[in-house]
Amino acid sequence: MIVAYKFLLEELAKYLETYLLKNRISWLHQHFGYIYQETLQNNKLQKLREWCNNTIAKYPNLIFDSDDFKSLQENALSWIIKQDNLAVEELKVWNYVIKWGIAQNSELPSNPKNWTQENFKALKFSIKNCLPFIRYFKISNDGIDKYVGPYKQIFEQQLWNNITNRELEPYHIDSKPTEPISTIVDKKHIAKIASWIDNKVVTYDITKNPYEFKLLLRGNNDGFTPDSFWKLCDQQENTVVIMKVKGTNEILGGYNPLKWDKNHNGQMRCNKSFIFSLNKYFVDESVLSRVKIPEHALYVHSTYGPTFVDLGMYSNFNHAKQCFYQRRSYRKSIINITSKNFSVDEYEVFKVIRKAKRF
Repeated sequence: MIVAYKFLLEELAKYLETYLLKNRISWLHQHFGYIYQETLQNNKLQKLREWCNNTIAKYPNLIFDSDDFKSLQENALSWIIKQDNLAVEELKVWNYVIKWGIAQNSELPSNPKNWTQENFKALKFSIKNCLPFIRYFKISNDGIDKYVGPYKQIFEQQLWNNITNRELEPYHIDSKPTEPISTIVDKKHIAKIASWIDNKVVTYDITKNPYEFKLLLRGNNDGFTPDSFWKLCDQQENTVVIMKVKGTNEILGGYNPLKWDKNHNGQMRCNKSFIFSLNKYFVDESVLSRVKIPEHALYVHSTYGPTFVDLGMYSNFNHAKQCFYQRRSYRKSIINITSKNFSVDEYEVFKVIRKAKRF
């Protein structure tokens, strides 16, 4: 594939890239470090790079614990650790950076107590571009003393004083990584949905999403029945439903700006609802389908879960294919076939709340 790009065989290279992502995921996992390094050096490997970035955010150990980790270039490591959505404790990030730095200097003694000033200088030189991206305020006092302290000579004195005095701490210490918004999608998908809500052509930057997505229900926590849905979502408006299809890992869902009203019992008119299919790795290839027949946009009944007429859930959502898709009231098909019955591994319902503007 890389050779194909070098010889300008772009169509072949794109085909191979797509083939790997659809059929050789296990192989990509086994050679993750090498693949990731290549994506950073070749700007044409956009799909693979996006897949790598999403994978690293959710499964950072795939790179940190790989055989290729020590051979990463420093620019690759610094790019990884500066990501805000990295699901790993900051103390572990520090330990991985030190592990990488020591690997670049094979002459260093195993115990830093035996290091000379030159040894510390060598380590500092190797990881100097990574140090600014460590969130020291997220490391506990014990963690600083036990794991960072032995290497304090690589810090400027003022910075070390700030670290030990907690002067870098913008808010309380939390030794656990931030819980992701969703177990099905990531922030890029959330930003895409927010853009659709606002009829934006260009997807919001994940740092500038004007909406908060507040979790109301998660199937594996709250249940997969109509009763659990109505218990937690009755009278809730501006909601997004996201479901992961069992067996295919397709990600389907819909947006309803109106209230889910259990007492309505029938179809509901809505001209701003939409349904969608999200591409897990290539967000811009996701499919949006806006309502075509507003009079038949939504369906409400106590024996059903969230239902957008074309896309709905009833009975027990994760058993016996009790969910369905059939194109009727929305403009575009969100899957490759006209109709389908399926079950879900997981589904989530979020309330969409506009964030207050900052002045």
